[in-house]
Amino acid sequence: MSRSTPTPAIGGAVGEYHWNWKKKSVTIAYEVMGEGKPILLLPALSSVSTRAEMRGIAERLAERYQVVAIDWLGFGESSRPFLNYTPAVYRSLLRDFVRSMFSEPVVVIAAGHSAGYVMDLTRQPNPPWSWVALVSPTWRGPLPTAFGEHRWFYKLLKVIVRLPLIGQFLYFLNTLPPFLALMYRRHVYGNGKNVTWNLIRQKWRTTQRWGARHASAAFVTGTLDPVKNRSEFMDYFQPLPPVPVLMAIGEQTPPKSRAEMEVLAHFTAVQVYRMPGSLGLHEEYPEELIEGILPFLNKYLS
Repeated sequence: MSRSTPTPAIGGAVGEYHWNWKKKSVTIAYEVMGEGKPILLLPALSSVSTRAEMRGIAERLAERYQVVAIDWLGFGESSRPFLNYTPAVYRSLLRDFVRSMFSEPVVVIAAGHSAGYVMDLTRQPNPPWSWVALVSPTWRGPLPTAFGEHRWFYKLLKVIVRLPLIGQFLYFLNTLPPFLALMYRRHVYGNGKNVTWNLIRQKWRTTQRWGARHASAAFVTGTLDPVKNRSEFMDYFQPLPPVPVLMAIGEQTPPKSRAEMEVLAHFTAVQVYRMPGSLGLHEEYPEELIEGILPFLNKYLS
């Protein structure tokens, strides 16, 4: 089945980045908006991941800067091939995309699991970032977070979901609109009143794209976790990273995810901005997020 041409999701100009992974050619959808010094926006990895969730902050930043937002491989309007989705894929993709798109270190605003991939690149020689903002950073997938480290079972589950019939059925159940609404109210949005049926319909449409279940299953089962444990995640921040790092924490973040963020806040040198919201605070409260990070952003882009 052919892939449709990407359409504007944040109100900018749509582009396609062609990339190869182990001799497989894929296409990454991205969007450019505004003029000025560039800022890269990375959406959170999730079953409903799309650059559209960055629209609110993109619109505000584009008044002064140029913003570039992407859809991760396997999500949104990017290619969703049947392949073994692993952290190595996303590390390589991010590194190559940044090298191709930007001629000098760039500001990056990364949500959720994107944080680990961004921080991994800060440890490489000549990191591609000039300043890093991590929004509700996570490193552990939904199932390991909720039920513990039963990796053998999650690997089996990922294999099952990739099967043609039973896998598609399980994915169908996991992406029913009522279930998506429940997850949004419990984990993604801080205020349940902001979870409208129009929002859920948009998210559901994202999950129904051809091949969407493969990368989604990898994320949910923890296969895309950038590290294996908290200690490895802390290593990204100790000793002090070579570029400034700010972390935004939502006051309604689920307890287990909040605990991991508080460890970073108390035992590393990252700057912390606390605000309303949960794991999807960048989508729910874009104005409050921009108000908090803009003073730091202007300092490093002035």
